[in-house]
Amino acid sequence: MSVAVTWWGHATATVETGDTRVATDPVLDDRLLHLKRYAVTPTREAVLADMVLISHLHHDHCHVPSLARFGAEVPILVPRGGERLLNRIAGDRVVPVAPGDVVERAGVRVEVLPATHDGRRTPWSRERPPPPPLGFRVEGAAGSWWFPGDTELRDDMRDIEPVDLALVPIGGWGPTLDDGHMHPEHAVEAVERVGAQWAVPVHWGTFWPAGLQLVARANHRRLFTTPGERFAEAMADSSTEAVVVAPGVRVER
Repeated sequence: MSVAVTWWGHATATVETGDTRVATDPVLDDRLLHLKRYAVTPTREAVLADMVLISHLHHDHCHVPSLARFGAEVPILVPRGGERLLNRIAGDRVVPVAPGDVVERAGVRVEVLPATHDGRRTPWSRERPPPPPLGFRVEGAAGSWWFPGDTELRDDMRDIEPVDLALVPIGGWGPTLDDGHMHPEHAVEAVERVGAQWAVPVHWGTFWPAGLQLVARANHRRLFTTPGERFAEAMADSSTEAVVVAPGVRVER
């Protein structure tokens, strides 16, 4: 009974429960619009998966060129209403889901959860209703884990069944942290509401607007450089073990 995770940077991770590998929000390129990756480039192992979970449609979470690199048989769970983005590259492998759905594929059970975030592809998208932002609780024979996507702290996190691993977002990619995100201290509260044996912080220390660290040094340090250590410090008195890992490093508990 064990769960292993490799964090590739931002919200991209591969979680292993037994023989099943699930990828979250794959973004594998070093440039994304105006953002530059300031971490190691994901290796080819990042596309070895039995299932892919997409939490919402923003370009830094639903990156079509990265999704096109996965195997032709790999199902992709995407917020309902966003499937048209992936029909060309994935066709009937796209599984549209919404909060409350339960999907059993690839030897795991996926509970689809609500999140508090803007679920539209862009601020100018006109889908009505807009695709919902999602979180996920995944359970297999070897263990369980929780990935909330991008979200604010929510009261209903207390209703989620405890897990072995929490992949919790603690930062962003720019000089501000907008609504719909959690800073490290909120992330600690979220983990405590759900209950987890160990927690790996994600969504920090990866992408930043090219050159902006030179003109916004204080915000760069607060939102890019230090969120991991702040999360670990805030978790020090918790029963959950904080495991801060570098991109590309695999850890197992």
